[in-house]
Amino acid sequence: MADVLHFTGDSEANELIATEPLALLIGFVLDQQVPVPTAFSGPLKLKRRLGRLDAAELAGLDPERLDAIFREKPAIHRFPGNMAKRVQELAAVVTEEYGGDASRVWRDASGADDLRRRLEALPGFGEMKVKALASVLARRLGVAAAEPLVPSHPMLGDVDSPEALAEYQAAKRAYKASLRADS
Repeated sequence: MADVLHFTGDSEANELIATEPLALLIGFVLDQQVPVPTAFSGPLKLKRRLGRLDAAELAGLDPERLDAIFREKPAIHRFPGNMAKRVQELAAVVTEEYGGDASRVWRDASGADDLRRRLEALPGFGEMKVKALASVLARRLGVAAAEPLVPSHPMLGDVDSPEALAEYQAAKRAYKASLRADS
């Protein structure tokens, strides 16, 4: 199991997402229309503003207060209102379905199909996010049930250093450019 994930330029943020399952899930929720380092720095910003990351606490916060926390400068995300709502929805699922323990999403999965179903049920997790999270779970955190869900092309789970993150981001930009060129 990794004690650090090299997804940001901040060692504290990298350690948090590797060691705190809720932070990892929040990072994936925020990984939308912002660079990977921005998304995965979000959980640390949120933790600093709240004092801790607790699924039940997040789920029970007044939505307007959470929105204000996300909008506080520097904003946690490019779309703070939408992402505050999505994070609160995620926290509610983690609280209601997994007793507040985000690691149970994968730890209690009976196999790859069950893990896929659990990940797809999380707010904001479509097919691509499921594959990306599965790659991190399998390749960085040693979750065997996630391995069958990982595609053969490079994924975020392959990032094992700051240099690998730069290579991953360059490859992702090139892939997206090729898709635009083909359409």
